[in-house]
Amino acid sequence: MFYHQGEQFRGAFDVLLSGISQGAFPGAAVAITHCGSLIAHLGLGRFTYDAASPAANGATIYDLASVTKVIATTTACMILYERGLFKLDQPLVELLPEFGAKNPSSEDTRRQVTFRMLLAHSSGLPAYVKLFQTAHNKDELLQQALQIALTAAPGTRAEYSDIGFILLGQAIQKLAGEPLDQFCQREIFAKLNLAPTCFNPPTSLRPAIPPTEDDRTFRHRVIQGEVNDENAFVMGGVAGHAGCFSTALDVSVFAHCMLQGGSPLVKKETLEIFTRRQDSPPGTSRALGWDTPSQPSQSGKYFSSRSYGHLGYTGTSLWIDPDRQLSVTLLTNRTWPDRGSQSIKQIRPAFHDAVIEALSKVLRA
Repeated sequence: MFYHQGEQFRGAFDVLLSGISQGAFPGAAVAITHCGSLIAHLGLGRFTYDAASPAANGATIYDLASVTKVIATTTACMILYERGLFKLDQPLVELLPEFGAKNPSSEDTRRQVTFRMLLAHSSGLPAYVKLFQTAHNKDELLQQALQIALTAAPGTRAEYSDIGFILLGQAIQKLAGEPLDQFCQREIFAKLNLAPTCFNPPTSLRPAIPPTEDDRTFRHRVIQGEVNDENAFVMGGVAGHAGCFSTALDVSVFAHCMLQGGSPLVKKETLEIFTRRQDSPPGTSRALGWDTPSQPSQSGKYFSSRSYGHLGYTGTSLWIDPDRQLSVTLLTNRTWPDRGSQSIKQIRPAFHDAVIEALSKVLRA
């Protein structure tokens, strides 16, 4: 099926090989779909920079980090939205009353935070807080997250917030009446036959999962087969903002579902609501759960304005272009061994540009 991928996408793969040689990431997995077909699928590099470590391949399972926000959490929101359980403009405090501040002077402001704002990252909640430093378990972490002070008035500023998605995951659990991972397994992963995709992968899968970090400050061990994100780790590996593991192939199957208008998971009309860039706050690039291209974009310079995608801290990404009927999945463990390299920020857009330039040549031929 992929006899010609090495020739067709040589430029794109060379970008990734250059990244490996520069120490941007030790290995990567790629899956590209176009017009309903999987046209490229391979692994490059190794699990670590050690020449004796396993080679990355198409079956390698990566920690998706924040790509969890779209594959699991946002999709769960869409499903519950269609069932009439998830209402975009419902205040969060109606479902999680603990979010109401103890300080009466700020309670009215916090009541303005809606699920739409959480999805669009315009709730006013801060981007990130190291709750794991003071919380010892999921309940403690959630209690702290529910009490975090807003850093902006709701709806006035777009600021990407892990905290918002932690609370969103808890809200989904209440609406669904079951843990987030169980709901996603049955309603998303199983329906798409995404066998390796899961939260908290079993130890039997660990040999197929590259390590993400040699953690010498918090867990004091090599992180392999468990979520890299510390807040998600304290929550037991299941959270709205991080925790999913998957292969590039599985992510591309999910992307194909999105390119089919959401079938068999959700209706086309629902998908359009969630993937459309929001009008407010002014200048935001955010859709609901998803991001959209804004220059300069990690999707590169060619993805259409109707495109949507998401990045993950560990070096993962998914971008979908409905105008081109194209999806590009790139999974890496760029955080190995110490989160130090930021080179993926240059490599990722160059890779996406090379993919679309290669496709354009074929279409012109």
